[in-house]
Amino acid sequence: MNIFWLLGDVSHLVAIIILLLKIWKSRSCAGISLKSQLLFALVFTARYLDLFTNFISVYNTCMKIVFLVASYGTIYLMFFKFRATYDSSHDTFRVEFLILPALALSLVVNHAFTVMEVLWSFSILLEAVAILPQLFMVSKTGEAESITSHYLFALGSYRGLYILNWVYRYYSEGFVDWIAVLAGVVQTILYCDFFYLYITKVLKGKKLQLPA
Repeated sequence: MNIFWLLGDVSHLVAIIILLLKIWKSRSCAGISLKSQLLFALVFTARYLDLFTNFISVYNTCMKIVFLVASYGTIYLMFFKFRATYDSSHDTFRVEFLILPALALSLVVNHAFTVMEVLWSFSILLEAVAILPQLFMVSKTGEAESITSHYLFALGSYRGLYILNWVYRYYSEGFVDWIAVLAGVVQTILYCDFFYLYITKVLKGKKLQLPA
């Protein structure tokens, strides 16, 4: 583990905590895309099935459990406890256009044609685009609450830090995983407009608005 890897994990964890606190404290999931949360749950489920077969470290195991529990906990809050506040009319992105291509590509782009490796590739490829329903929802509504913006920024920062982690590992260890790197680059690019608006508006106390 290196500092970029650790900071990436921390940023990812902070994003999840921000989201859960936003929903719980406001007693509302307004502005949050349930479809993105379902995609992230699918990502974590596919990636962390090795929780039962492959022990790496206590830290790794704990983080996997935290992400799984937090992901399904978020879905529970949105789908059951605060469902009345969920804005389904704006959460209309066709997620099958993300899931099916990621699944098809994972059958071709993988490290080995085994169930676990294909699922890992699928999770990496799907994660790269899983935020699109959320960004699409923000675009449709025209704005995002500050707390939602902080969540998105922390989530985007996590992937950006992971790219730095891959760069560091390449120069220090000579190791590179092109599937993870390319997927991470795609995911970071999707956040570029948001990052710019976050820095120029939210950090100055203004409301974030995405172009429709």
